[in-house]
Amino acid sequence: MSQNSATFGYRDVDPAEKPGLVRGVFDRVAGRYDLMNDLMSAGVHRLWKDAVAARLNPQPGEVIIDVAGGTGDMARRFAKMARAAQLRRGGDDATIHVLDYNAEMIAAGIEKGGEPEMTWGVGDAQRLPLPDACADAYCISFGIRNVTDISAALREARRVLKPGGRFLCLEFSRPVSEGLRAAYDLWSFKAIPAIGEWVASDRDSYQYLVESIRRFPDQEAFAALMREAGFSRVTYTNFTGGVAALHQGWAI
Repeated sequence: MSQNSATFGYRDVDPAEKPGLVRGVFDRVAGRYDLMNDLMSAGVHRLWKDAVAARLNPQPGEVIIDVAGGTGDMARRFAKMARAAQLRRGGDDATIHVLDYNAEMIAAGIEKGGEPEMTWGVGDAQRLPLPDACADAYCISFGIRNVTDISAALREARRVLKPGGRFLCLEFSRPVSEGLRAAYDLWSFKAIPAIGEWVASDRDSYQYLVESIRRFPDQEAFAALMREAGFSRVTYTNFTGGVAALHQGWAI
C-alpha cells in the first residue's frame, strides 16, 4: 500500500474516500451494533471491556475521553467505576466525553441512556475537538483500525493527554498460535458475515469489519506506532490468545 492510499478492508482506496466508506458501514450497523458484538464474540467482548476498565481505573474528578465510543459501552463502565470510587473517597465528579465520528452511533448510544458523568459528541479521532493536555485518560475500543491515518490518531491522543496521562487501546489483534489463528479465521470469514446478514441484513459491512481486522498491525507493530507517536512505557496484554489485545502507554 502506498502512502497515497488507505485500507478499506482488503481494498486500497483514496484516503479522502475512506471516511465516507467507514461512515456508511456504521450508519448501517448502528442499530444492531451491540447485539452483533455479543453474537460475534459469544459475549466475550464484555470480559475484555471489563478488563480494560479495571486497567484504566477511573477516579473521581478525572477527565476521560472515550474515542470511537459509539453506543457508550465503555463510557458507562468508566462512569460507574468513577462514581463508586467517589462514594468511597469523596472528590469531584468525573467527566467522560464520548466521541465518535459517526452520528448514528452516537444517536444509538444516547437512545440507550447514559450516566450523569457522560457527555456525547461527534468528533474525528484524527482532529479531536479538544484542547491540548485536557484529559487524564484516553481510551479507544475497536475503533482505531477504522481511522484513515492511525499514526495521526495516535498523535492526537498524545496531544490531548495531560503529562502522566494514560492511553488505552482495545483492538482485535493477531492470535499467537497457529491453531487458534486457523480457527479464528474460519469463524471470522464464514460465520461473522453470515450472522451479519441474518441479524442486521448486512453481510457486506461485516465482511469489511473482518477484513479490516486482518489488515490492522499486529501487537508489536502497533506498539512501535505508539512509541513513534510519543508514548512511553508502552505495553500490551493479549486477550483470548491474542484475538484481541489491550495496548497501553503513558504521556510522559
